[in-house]
Amino acid sequence: MEKEEAVVIKSFKHNGSVHRIWHKNWAVPTEFLHPLHESEQLCVFVNHGTQIQEADGEIWVNRTPGVTYFLPGMWFNVVALLEHTGVRYYCNISSPFYRYNQTVTYIDYDLDVIKYANGSAYVIDQAEYHRHRKRYQYSSEVHRKVKRGLQVLLDRVHQNAVPFDDVQALRYYELYKERALHGR
Repeated sequence: MEKEEAVVIKSFKHNGSVHRIWHKNWAVPTEFLHPLHESEQLCVFVNHGTQIQEADGEIWVNRTPGVTYFLPGMWFNVVALLEHTGVRYYCNISSPFYRYNQTVTYIDYDLDVIKYANGSAYVIDQAEYHRHRKRYQYSSEVHRKVKRGLQVLLDRVHQNAVPFDDVQALRYYELYKERALHGR
């Protein structure tokens, strides 16, 4: 397998302004996806040590390996953070993703769910969502889709449904190290 080009992941706010950019992400080839992930047509990306650019231009480097899952048509995405204490899932309520060539984009709608390695899960940033709902004038349709996306995500979290599988997240990271970093 040839070394693939890096994919850029860009998140935006509802008004079109840039929220955050992850500059280099390795796309897991379809032939390496877990059968459940392939059946749901997930796009899976891995990064470690990538530059991340904030809306204000600040750039920092991610020191924690991350496996990002985008599910077609879903109003959320999931990042498995591979920490020393176990896998922590950081889930963004967002518009469905759009991929064009080597760029993935989505709109971040502020609400987040964190699922810790011990299985506990929490919804965070609710005040930020309500502030931005007024500021960016989210339509009732967007509000409905955000709430529905949150419910679907929470159902998956509580059922440990796709993509909440530590073994697969770790496997994707090992593939990344083997293929993307070593050019195989």
